[in-house]
Formats: sequence, C-alpha cells, structure tokens
Amino acid sequence: QVQVVESGGGLVQPGGSLRLSCAASGTIFRFVTMGWYRQAPGKQRELVARITSGISTNYAESVKGRFTISKDNVKNMVYLQMNSLRPEDTSVYYCHTLVRPNSSDSPRDYWGQGTQVTVSS
Repeated sequence: QVQVVESGGGLVQPGGSLRLSCAASGTIFRFVTMGWYRQAPGKQRELVARITSGISTNYAESVKGRFTISKDNVKNMVYLQMNSLRPEDTSVYYCHTLVRPNSSDSPRDYWGQGTQVTVSS
C-alpha cells in the first residue's frame, strides 16, 4: 500500500507565493510520475503539473512561468512552488503518484487527500 500526504496549502493574497509538498510512502518499487492536480467547486479535476522519473515535466498552460514542480528522489517527495498566484488558482490541490508497488506490478494510481489553496485579498 502507498500513502500520499500533501501539506502547505493556505490563504494567500493575489501575487503571493505558496509551496506545496507531497510525501509518498509505503511499498514503492518504482515511481512512474508524480504530480499535482486541482479541482475547484463545480469544475473537473485538472492537471497542474507533472514530473516523470526521468525528470521531464509538463504544466497546464495557465500556470506556465508561475509554477514549478520539483522532486526529491531520496525522500520520495514532490513539491509545487506557486508564484504570482491569482484568484483563479483557488482550488483544492491533490497530489498524485503513479507507481509500481512491486517489480511484478503494473503502475497504479494513488492520490492524496487534498489541500486547500485560497487566493484572495
């Protein structure tokens, strides 16, 4: 079993910054991807940023140039540095990881419980 726990959400003024952290633990043979999604009320969950085991990244168009995803392979953590935050960034942010728990397993999805980010003056 794999556990995924986010932290770092909160309330910030427009133009401000926040850093989200996500820790994955448990039985993990190999990471495929780690990333962040978000879901605002009444909207579908959307990809914000994702990083592969080979450290290639991709971002939603709306956050390019403002958000940066990074990871720590030793600690099994992924981070999302969010700068120049806008009110439309307000959402629940979810950490997602695609991992192979054991060498014989195909990749499986695991999600965190979500952390609220509110951008408001």
